[in-house]
Amino acid sequence: MAEGILKEKLKQRGIDAMVDSAGTSGWHEGELPDDRATETCQRYGIDITDQRSRPFDVSDFDQFDLIFAMDQENYKNLLRLTDDVTKHERVKMIMNEVKPGSNLSVPDPYYGGDDGFEMVFSMLDEASDAIINTYFPDASAE
Repeated sequence: MAEGILKEKLKQRGIDAMVDSAGTSGWHEGELPDDRATETCQRYGIDITDQRSRPFDVSDFDQFDLIFAMDQENYKNLLRLTDDVTKHERVKMIMNEVKPGSNLSVPDPYYGGDDGFEMVFSMLDEASDAIINTYFPDASAE
């Protein structure tokens, strides 16, 4: 959902940036997003049906300027993939963009029913706005 939300917001503001999502495990590699995530995004006019799950690759550190982790476990897993401190600096907790230093995790909505997906969408929507305001300040006005 984070990928879809951020891509849509960047597109609406005319910002050309590469956005991709990946997991720290390959459990769902090649799979579509959860139907509930797709339905939640569609309610807000965001289509994520072209997304497929993929595992994070060490080469992603060279492909992306910023890497946002959804929770502490994934944050730690990403840091373990390299000893390069400059690459560590690219990894950030996504909710710290909204509440700096809080290290809040985005909960896994899988077991939370439809309400869990709605709550996660809201969190990621707010985080996406904060990312754009911070990293693309000249394009922040809607």
